[in-house]
Amino acid sequence: MVFGLTAAALAQKLRSRELGAVEVAEAFLRRIESMDPLLGAFLTVAAEQTMDWAAASQKMIDQGEGGPLCGVPVAVKDNISTDGVRTTCASKMLENYVPPYDATVVTRLRRSGMVMLGKTNMDEFAMGSTTENSAFHPTRNPWGLDLVPGGSSGGSAAAVAGGLAPLALGSDTGGSIRMPAALCGIVGFKPSYGRCSRYGLVAFGSSLDQIGPFAHTVEDVALVCEAITGHDPKDSTSLDLPPISASGLKQGSLKGLRAAVPEELTGDQLNPGVRSVLESAMGVLASEGACLTPVRLPSLKYAVTTYYIIAPAEASSNLARFDGIRYGSRIAEAGDGHVEMVAKTRARLFGHEVKARIMIGTYALSAGYYDAFYNRAQQVRTLMKRELLSTLQEHDVVLTPTSPVTAFKLGAVNDPMALKLLDLCTIPANMAGLPAISLNCGFADGLPVGLQIMGAPLEDERLLQVAYAVEQALPDAQRRAPFSL
Repeated sequence: MVFGLTAAALAQKLRSRELGAVEVAEAFLRRIESMDPLLGAFLTVAAEQTMDWAAASQKMIDQGEGGPLCGVPVAVKDNISTDGVRTTCASKMLENYVPPYDATVVTRLRRSGMVMLGKTNMDEFAMGSTTENSAFHPTRNPWGLDLVPGGSSGGSAAAVAGGLAPLALGSDTGGSIRMPAALCGIVGFKPSYGRCSRYGLVAFGSSLDQIGPFAHTVEDVALVCEAITGHDPKDSTSLDLPPISASGLKQGSLKGLRAAVPEELTGDQLNPGVRSVLESAMGVLASEGACLTPVRLPSLKYAVTTYYIIAPAEASSNLARFDGIRYGSRIAEAGDGHVEMVAKTRARLFGHEVKARIMIGTYALSAGYYDAFYNRAQQVRTLMKRELLSTLQEHDVVLTPTSPVTAFKLGAVNDPMALKLLDLCTIPANMAGLPAISLNCGFADGLPVGLQIMGAPLEDERLLQVAYAVEQALPDAQRRAPFSL
């Protein structure tokens, strides 16, 4: 059964001709048709394009071409541009938008021979932690259909965890890959800022956004990164570095690993069940030879506050283009003037969370408050980065929980601040541009708990080696949701 295979194992069967790319694509399209009405992971299923990609991938395989994952299906978050396939950002503002071009990561997927299945659900414009802010429908968690999958890339995470796709791409501005990976019990990786092109990603926070993969294993994540990363002249923030390499992935070891454990992210703010699972997992790592050292990083207690000034400020600038004139749908009524038309368009087509963040960001950037809010937040961000980099000079990695809680019921948390505090552990990596990965480290009351590993900037290969070694040591790291089998 193809749905229980890792992407690497599926690729091997494709190369050995045990399976055909068209056959595999058809199987996943059938599964999406039958199972996605329960999950709500997809916004658009691109069946026609999928079959075209699959036929092209099979030709690559037959000719001995393509990358290591040639023929393997992949789902793509709906804020990543796809030529000829609707890209909505889960917003009414872009409900009918069909891009005329592919994002660089999509071009690279196609070049490597991977097969796109469709576009996944998300919080509108990537603003949220539960995928309940989608303008179209919520996504459900494969570990419990009454539970949130995390956000904002909840559709991608649920698609992989639910067996609807072996791989998926998401975007991560403050934890939007790692948070849903943790709540759905899979692997989610945010590369170092600048290692993966953002060309074709609809911007939320330009200094924070990064595209990255979801998969069931660290090996699969590394293989996707090898395909999609590397310098891109179309993206001015893209670093002139080669793609992330998966070649040395299995050479890492936990013996002698120096891991810092910040006290600010492992204290009373964690759910007791999460803390218990985390402590057990760290005990396993210590028994394998890792040296875990508690450290103090005082600036981390300001991470959420700082992020929710900087990210909305960047969002207010990036989303200014969606006014019904330059980009986006338009609300036009008889007698409307220009200003009134723009106001009505943005009021009706943006959701509540998006409007709230635009207003917060605009306020923080206004002449009277720029120094008091935005400038001060940037100063704290610099301090946070310095503390993390200093710690990573003395330690190989930083270990934290990914989320302070496990998946909770849809609609159960309505307090905006409580939802924002869920990003406490994931925000620091974005603020400092660090590579960070989440993998499953155990279960609390039957629900997955994520372990986050952060590495030094541009040390993505080293971080993936450590994550692979951790994955091999933890007994529950690759356990799958019953829904996926």
